[in-house]
Amino acid sequence: MNPLTNFIGNSSADNGFYFSAFDSLAHKNYLILILSVIYIITMAGNLILLSIVLMNTSLHNAKYIAVCNLALVDISVSSIIIPQMVPVFVFDLNHVSFGMCFSQMFFMHFFTDMESFSLAVLAYDRLVAICFPLRYATINTNLRMFFILAGIWALVFLVEIYPVSLAVRLPYCASRVVRSCCCEHGPVYILACADVSYNRSVAKAKTLAVLFGPLAFILFTYVVAVAAVLKIASQEQRRKAFSTCLTHMLLVLVYYLPVILAYLAGSTRLVTSPDMLTAILTVCVTLPPMLNPIIYSLKTEELREKIAKLLGLQREPKSNNKGPM
Repeated sequence: MNPLTNFIGNSSADNGFYFSAFDSLAHKNYLILILSVIYIITMAGNLILLSIVLMNTSLHNAKYIAVCNLALVDISVSSIIIPQMVPVFVFDLNHVSFGMCFSQMFFMHFFTDMESFSLAVLAYDRLVAICFPLRYATINTNLRMFFILAGIWALVFLVEIYPVSLAVRLPYCASRVVRSCCCEHGPVYILACADVSYNRSVAKAKTLAVLFGPLAFILFTYVVAVAAVLKIASQEQRRKAFSTCLTHMLLVLVYYLPVILAYLAGSTRLVTSPDMLTAILTVCVTLPPMLNPIIYSLKTEELREKIAKLLGLQREPKSNNKGPM
């Protein structure tokens, strides 16, 4: 049994919640079709990426440990959100038990937060590769990367378990209709028949921390990396160093730009329909997991070579003296 369900126990609110998102949305079948295509591409792209890294010992280094971590997070984000929406859309099975709702809430927010922190880990890897190219292998060892990732997973767990545990303890004696397609934290805790001002403050602080904390670190790494690159005398080396940042910059834009645009659409009321806004947010959250493996495969020469070899389009080079960049 899920430990969060054990924590909840036999609550008086055990008759659960009902999803009501997209009731007024026209052509909602097109939305589930789009999300289904996104899910299939996400699973295929990330599983291929993981397979290529696992099958090639030359890719068993700190950089690709971080890449595999992002791929696992991408698979988890999509698998938590999209499959559970199919019964709601197709079969109108919009009821979820109390324990399952809060379990879904935790894991959904946990893995979306991990997406942000995983990009920060990749930024750290790029920083070491650019600023300390000759010492990269000794500074950023596989074991050190494993410890960094384990610390990130533990940190995000602690960050997410607190607001969810607060929401679990609230009395839900009024409406049980969640204006969303899944058990998001905000749409659920506002249904409580109690003062939720503290929950709201915790939710805002957590959102700012998990989104803008990693983003601030990423921007800092770029400032330091650009300053280091500008000191390089060779134009070819500068070009190569900047090109190593391009892939990561695209990943950051793919993740943060839709989130910011969706936030602006809601806060400025450019989208007045709650169902339409929920649909936009859902697509925005599920797009980065789909695009990440595609961007990495197209923009990373090492992966392009491995994919070409896998498809029989190119022979494996006899020697590979490329550094971590």
